[in-house]
Amino acid sequence: MDTAIGDAEREARARIARHLQDLHRVHLALAEESRAIKRFTTEGQAAVEIALATEMLEQYLGASGGFVENMRGRFEARLALLRRGEPAFGGRPGETPGHGVFWLGFSRLCAVLRRCGGAA
Repeated sequence: MDTAIGDAEREARARIARHLQDLHRVHLALAEESRAIKRFTTEGQAAVEIALATEMLEQYLGASGGFVENMRGRFEARLALLRRGEPAFGGRPGETPGHGVFWLGFSRLCAVLRRCGGAA
């Protein structure tokens, strides 16, 4: 693999990992909020906890569902282009390195996109 491409791939992975860490922090904050609103029930105001929990979950599902649907659409639209990146097929053994790895990765992406379609 070209060194510049390898470096760019590592940088992209690191950026994505940082964003996912930020998302995890948001999840932890929301979990803490969900624990904090229990006080409404213990103070005899269960309806308040129900309303807050419902609003939090509806807003979260709407935001995350919208994001997943947007990403799914983007990558599904690029599947044909991605598929054209397949290492040449039909050559002699050893002339098409990466063919199997490419299709394994492509199939994995397609499976994730199907899962995203069911989640949206």
